[in-house]
Amino acid sequence: MARGRIRARIRRSHLYTFACIRAQDAELEEPHQFEGPGYSRIVYCNEPRRHEKKPLNYCTNYISTTKYNIITFLPKAIFEQFRRVANLYFLLAAILSLTDVAPFSALSMIAPLAFVVGLSMAKEALEDWRRFIQDMKVNMRKAKVHKGNGVFGHKPWMKLRVGDVVKVEKDQFFPADLLLLSSSYEDGICYVETMNLDGETNLKVKRALEVTLPLEGDTGFKNFTGKIKCEDPNPNLYTFVGNLEYDRQIYPLDLSQILLRDSKLRNTTYVYGVVIFTGHDSKVMQNATKSPSKRSRIEKQMDKIIYVLFSLLVLISLISSIGFAVKTEFQMPEWWYLQPFVDSKLYDPTQPALSGLFHLITALILYGYLIPISLYVSIEVVKVLQAMFINQDIHMYDEETGTPAQARTSNLNEELGQVDTILSDKTGTLTCNQMDFLKCSIAGLAYGTRSSEVELAAARQMASELDGRDSMSSNKNGADASEIELETVVTCKDEKDQKSPIKGFSFEDSRLMHGNWVKEPNADVILLFFRILAICHTAIPEENEETGAFTYEAESPDEGAFLVAAREFGFEFCRRTQSSIFVRERHPSSEQPIEREYKILNLLDFTSKRKRMSVIIRGEDGQILLLCKGADSIIFDRLAKNGKMFEEPTTKHLNDYGEAGLRTLALAYRKLDEAEYSAWNNEFLKAKTSIGGDREAMLERVSDMMEKDLTLVGATAVEDKLQKGVPQCIDKLAQAGLKIWVLTGDKLETAINIGFACSLLRQGMKQICITTNTDTSAQDSKEAVKENVVMQITNASQMIKLEKDPHAAFALIIDGKTLTYALEDDLKHQFLNLAVGCSSVICCRVSPRQKALEADIGVGISGVEGMQTYKVLSFLQAVMASDFAIAQFRFLERLLVVHGHWCYKRIAQMICYFFYKNIAFGLTLFYFEAFTGFSGQSVYDDWYMLLFNVVLTSLPVISLGVFEQDVSSEICLQFPALYQQGPKNLFFDWYRIFGWMGNGLYSSLIIFFLNVIIFYNQSFRSGGQTADMSAVGTTMFTCIIWAVNCQIALTMSHFTWIQHLLVWGSVATWYLFLLLYGMLSPVYSGNAFQLLVEALAPAPIYWITTLLVTIACNLPYLAHLSFQRSFHPMDHHIIQEIKYYKKDVEDRHMWTRERSKARQQTKIGFTASVDATIRQLRGRLTKKYSTLPPQVAMSSPS
Repeated sequence: MARGRIRARIRRSHLYTFACIRAQDAELEEPHQFEGPGYSRIVYCNEPRRHEKKPLNYCTNYISTTKYNIITFLPKAIFEQFRRVANLYFLLAAILSLTDVAPFSALSMIAPLAFVVGLSMAKEALEDWRRFIQDMKVNMRKAKVHKGNGVFGHKPWMKLRVGDVVKVEKDQFFPADLLLLSSSYEDGICYVETMNLDGETNLKVKRALEVTLPLEGDTGFKNFTGKIKCEDPNPNLYTFVGNLEYDRQIYPLDLSQILLRDSKLRNTTYVYGVVIFTGHDSKVMQNATKSPSKRSRIEKQMDKIIYVLFSLLVLISLISSIGFAVKTEFQMPEWWYLQPFVDSKLYDPTQPALSGLFHLITALILYGYLIPISLYVSIEVVKVLQAMFINQDIHMYDEETGTPAQARTSNLNEELGQVDTILSDKTGTLTCNQMDFLKCSIAGLAYGTRSSEVELAAARQMASELDGRDSMSSNKNGADASEIELETVVTCKDEKDQKSPIKGFSFEDSRLMHGNWVKEPNADVILLFFRILAICHTAIPEENEETGAFTYEAESPDEGAFLVAAREFGFEFCRRTQSSIFVRERHPSSEQPIEREYKILNLLDFTSKRKRMSVIIRGEDGQILLLCKGADSIIFDRLAKNGKMFEEPTTKHLNDYGEAGLRTLALAYRKLDEAEYSAWNNEFLKAKTSIGGDREAMLERVSDMMEKDLTLVGATAVEDKLQKGVPQCIDKLAQAGLKIWVLTGDKLETAINIGFACSLLRQGMKQICITTNTDTSAQDSKEAVKENVVMQITNASQMIKLEKDPHAAFALIIDGKTLTYALEDDLKHQFLNLAVGCSSVICCRVSPRQKALEADIGVGISGVEGMQTYKVLSFLQAVMASDFAIAQFRFLERLLVVHGHWCYKRIAQMICYFFYKNIAFGLTLFYFEAFTGFSGQSVYDDWYMLLFNVVLTSLPVISLGVFEQDVSSEICLQFPALYQQGPKNLFFDWYRIFGWMGNGLYSSLIIFFLNVIIFYNQSFRSGGQTADMSAVGTTMFTCIIWAVNCQIALTMSHFTWIQHLLVWGSVATWYLFLLLYGMLSPVYSGNAFQLLVEALAPAPIYWITTLLVTIACNLPYLAHLSFQRSFHPMDHHIIQEIKYYKKDVEDRHMWTRERSKARQQTKIGFTASVDATIRQLRGRLTKKYSTLPPQVAMSSPS
């Protein structure tokens, strides 16, 4: 606590120009005048019980992201099940089975439906229970709450009430939306990290009202009361309007006093706040969207197939009912010996139309096997098992956090294989929020020998290309290779060597390290460079009492990296007071470091508009200096005529750093005399303490007066440390043909830098920035602003259209406000066409609600700092509201390219096969009924029909859906273009669906008519008797079991012992069932009594027919497969052939060539950056050789 008290004495507001400043008489500002709807909330501070009664009765702090609760589960889950067309049909059939028209017993119809629907509902309940558990982990977090008499105690977040006074300590999340009352700093300043809300990595400064600053310490709240009137709950994160009535005075409140739920307290020991909004009233929850009920595209298309089959069902049922009506009217009176119409209206020759109508219902139920009732439950089982494999994939397990991948819902597994565009958040998703100081340019000289990730990748790629050439080509182009190495100045090192032992500092160059900088030319400029790094910032040092080392809590990771670099160069920032910064400078001339004090006179802080920050200091020699760092375009515009000495080489270095994917800043300074500074400072103080709406403009104008006539010192280059494997993952996803959009709350410059770091942007890519001018939009009408946006989009589209260079790449960068206009109904198609024409899209300053675009599938990142998401909601509740959760962005590659590819093909093939087997089986019932006078008689025993879908053909199709692999996971990653089979829907388009249906129709014809032809008038038993209906029906059913199981065996590309067991075990199960069923009493087995043992097994014709029909059924599919593989092979067919013949081992060059082909043409990612770099280097070499004398140019390659 001692350190906390020392830090608390610093009045941080003195350090800032534009933020957190109290003007003179600030407390005398008029309170906000508001009334009416939207501003009705009243909060009684420290009196939470008053809000539990009407008319207030505010919601609790309990949050939920579940789809169901105890009350809504049954109705909502039943609705989810019966919005499936097939389930609705079987519900109707189950109801009709209770009547006399049903050809089967009621139990045989109701039991399967209840099983299918019950199992699906149980799965839904289990998955929602897991969401509930995640919610409760948040709800049960502890918060310190004032319990009365100045005593604070712990209470779960969900127990917090409006009006509670809460104490939040450093690095804790705020449990609700709070009004800041006081902090550990004496002037009520606190630092807040809003990364989970808006993606901003920079810390925000909040300030309490001066009137509440005396509320210090727990006991200070013993008698505290107050009343807040403010706006009602709303999703706007960037505005707040309210008044605080305290001590008989009314004070205005704005966003600078509000601490939002799930933002984090940083660089501040503690704060006190009063709860204003709780639970779903909090701004972040107002931005969250409810868990939507999602269905995959395959499932929606499956409904259309059900409609087709249902139409077929109605058609053949109409044919059957018409045929039955004709038979009833004209032939049934002659069948007097059958007496079918006695005591029954179902067979009335006097009313054939009515009899036909009743028979229509019978036929609809009888032919119901065309629509597979077990399809949905089989898919549910398969998806649950697929989700288990995803959860247990060791390659998606994060060892650092101990977090596995988690499929939070299994409904959308196949959607993972059909993703077209990824919408990704930035902070906590792509980046680790860590910068490494890598290179710098000082006095026109470049320092830093270590290569960036982009440079290393380019070198590796070029080396592999050179290695791939034959020896003659290698000799011929040997000079090119050496020139390329000289041009890139890249040294490929061992990965072990590349690791830096110092966090934030990966710089290597002996010229600057260990005090060697004094031997360099312009050592005085280098000294100034180091001092700017150590002084020009707003960070706070924290000393480790055990080691004595300093760590820095900076507003941005860039500042932290600069301070670490300054320390390693020998200029350690060690202490800050209210008016001074202390730096320990280690010079080679002295053994001990010298602690120097620099007086802080003014600090002009960084804003997104200014793009720079400056500090005015007085050194120990009395010299006043302005030290400035900022974007190079801004700094260069402010250089004095005699301050541009190093501009040209520094510009070249900055371009090189940009090509290497590094983030850059320029450093400059200006010497000031006493009189000049004094005059300026008077103007500055007037602007700083002015009251009115133009104060910001005045401050900006006065700052501009000072930040001019600068002298350039140099530039820095830091590497944004992305999460492990992010560039490689983005590269692989780009090669798989996926479009990647980054949505971030960061400012434009940060978003662009991140784009460069993760290779979504690269040097030479043409950037299209579509923005609305803030000043203009405030004055102009909405129509004028929209007109401007339309013009920008039109011009950008035209520019892309007129581009002739095939290698040209465009990047679209748009801010959240402009995006609102661009996505309006009359403009969104034009905007989306522009976005599709660009290689990458980055949306900055995007609000959480904009990030919550409805998407097909959500993948959340469950990291240490926050929980982010792609293609779904915004960050806060992302993991809890997402469909899948992974620990690192890099696992997205495997989740999509491997599991997504597999799941899509498995589900697609599984559904097609399901329709095939049910058509093959169901149509034989129709053919038989047509042969038997449309009597409604089934050729199969009821138990055969019951077991067909449930037992005899269900397990093989489940094994197909769970274990099938067209290629291995390694091949999926090596050939990312295979993923495009999903987005192109090659395995579930109508051509393939109707092909499988046609296969089913063909099989049904072969099965029925071959059996009838063979057994018709054919001696079957030893006594010369022909086969009866039970023998023919059982033989036919045996043929069906063999045909469909052999068909699924031909469909599989990958066999395990489990698949062999289930496929051939299903066939064996049929014979075992027939044997055991025939051993039962005839009371139970009926016509099947001893059928296998006495009739079928001894008859050779039974076995010959089974073999003949099975071959005839599967021959066309086998021929189609052979023809396709020979003349029109798909990508995976070629890879399977290569692997089967081991060509990948015998001919590595051919394998490498095929791999290079198996990637989509992309202009983003590491590969695109490397290709662009190689093109540049080859262009330089070509240009270089073209300028040489002819004889030299001819002799160089040799």
